[in-house]
Amino acid sequence: MLSPAPLPPGDRRPEPALRAVLWDMDGTLVDTEPYWIAAEHELVESFGGTWSHAQAVQLVGQALDRSARILQAAGVRLPERQIISTLSTRVMERIEEAVPWRPGAQEMLDSLTANGVRCALVTMSERPLASLVVEKLPHKYFEFLVTGDDVTRGKPDPEAYLQAMATMQATESALSVENFVALEDSVPGVGAGLASGAVTIGIPHTVPLPEFSGRFTRWDTLVQKDHSAVQRALHGHWVGADTGFDPEDGMVTA
Repeated sequence: MLSPAPLPPGDRRPEPALRAVLWDMDGTLVDTEPYWIAAEHELVESFGGTWSHAQAVQLVGQALDRSARILQAAGVRLPERQIISTLSTRVMERIEEAVPWRPGAQEMLDSLTANGVRCALVTMSERPLASLVVEKLPHKYFEFLVTGDDVTRGKPDPEAYLQAMATMQATESALSVENFVALEDSVPGVGAGLASGAVTIGIPHTVPLPEFSGRFTRWDTLVQKDHSAVQRALHGHWVGADTGFDPEDGMVTA
C-alpha cells in the first residue's frame, strides 16, 4: 500500500494535491445494476427458481465469482464460469441498446481531466463488458482499466485499487496514497476503497451505504460535483476542516 509522505519534525502537513481518481463502474459511472438484476432473474427462473430483491441486493458490488456461487445456491445448475459469462453477455446486450450513464458522471470526468487529474476504472465487471462501456464514452477519459478478471480477490478486498495505484505510481513516482480518491456506490466497493488507503467518496444508489469504520465522504449524487468538490473531500480527510473543507459535501466519520 502507498503511504503518506513523511513529514520533517515540527512541520505541518501541507494540503495534498488531487492527482488521481479511481472510478467504480456499475452503479457509479453507469446505472447497470438493473441490467444485472434482470439478467439474474432470467437465469434463476430458467432453472425453475425464484429470485427476490433481497437476494439481488446481496450481489451489488460483489466479485462475480462470489455472485455466481450465490446463484448456484439459488438453484442455477451451471459452473461459475458459465454463470458469469451468461450474465455478462446479457448485460452487454442491454448496453448496446442503451447506456444508462449515472447523472453527473460525464460532467465530472470532463472537470477532472480538464484539471489534469488522472482517471482509471476499477470494476469487478470483466474486461469485455468494461471495455464496451468505456468505448461508449465521447472521450478517452480513463488511462487504463482494472477489471474483475485482473485480480484474484474481488471487492471488498483492496487488491484492485492497490493494483491501480501501483500502475499509476510506476509512471509517476511522486504519487502517494494522499493523492488518490476512489468513487464507489456499494458496500463492498466503499470497503475496498477504504482498505486501499484512498480517500473514498460513496454515492449510494441501488443499496444504502451504512457507516464505516473509517472516514469517507457521502454524496447523494455526482450532479454539480466537480474537480473542486473532490479536492475538498481530499483535503477534508487528510488535513481537516480548517483547510476550507465544505461540510455540505457530506463528510461523515464512523
